[in-house]
Amino acid sequence: MKLSIVIVNYNVTQLLKSCLQSIQKHLSDIACEVIIVDNASTDSSWRQLIDEFPDCRFMASALNEGFAKANNKAVKTAKGEYLLILNPDTEIEGYYMQDILDFADSKKDFGCLGVRMHDAAGNFLPESKRSVPDMINSFEKLFIGFKKNETKSYYRNDIGEYENAEVEVVTGAFMLIRKAVYEKAGGLDEAYFMYGEDIDLCYTLLQKGYRNYYYGQASILHHKGESTVKDEVYLNRFYGAMQIFICKYYKTTKPVQYSFLKAGLRLRHTIEKIKLK
Repeated sequence: MKLSIVIVNYNVTQLLKSCLQSIQKHLSDIACEVIIVDNASTDSSWRQLIDEFPDCRFMASALNEGFAKANNKAVKTAKGEYLLILNPDTEIEGYYMQDILDFADSKKDFGCLGVRMHDAAGNFLPESKRSVPDMINSFEKLFIGFKKNETKSYYRNDIGEYENAEVEVVTGAFMLIRKAVYEKAGGLDEAYFMYGEDIDLCYTLLQKGYRNYYYGQASILHHKGESTVKDEVYLNRFYGAMQIFICKYYKTTKPVQYSFLKAGLRLRHTIEKIKLK
């Protein structure tokens, strides 16, 4: 089997249904399997999809132990040469998967690959192609935001959104990777409950000598944020994930950068919590 698509669901049945319909439509010519892990949704309506999509394999977690752990659990059962980690709030938009797999097959030391993402209004999502967080680009991300210029920054503005290019970080909303490479890298780090695990895996691949790619010739719709409640729990998980990353990689090897990033994250986290009140 060439491809295993792994989707982790949590309370987004209608979005998941649209996602599965897009896979049915656009990947009918690919030898693949689809594995869905429900991460202890409080809404049981996802079970209605089992009969509607009999070719998909559904797994149910008794507890919501986080995005990374749910994906790792599914990957252990996957039979494909490649894995596609896919968000349930995305939709495949074209018959391009074979081209993407051919592209991956052609690259020496292939690590992982992401594609161009846009939201429901058609706006390009800059997190489709990113750099590893460092002192300079993190300051820009935390306190300046997205800049539409052609400089290399946290969001790789130096790469056109429709280009194919080597990058450092792609998003876990659509991440193609060989199963053997995923396992060699240790999978998604389960220290992250949600957010940051995709950056961590991409960085791990780079450290092991693999190359990561942005494939701008293919696009997906990402209903960004529609499955996420922006509350204090969200903020704690988001900024907590970034703290895990910098502590893991920078605390010992780059102490000055670590101290700067830690202070910046704490300040930004405080500002966002104040906005909620």
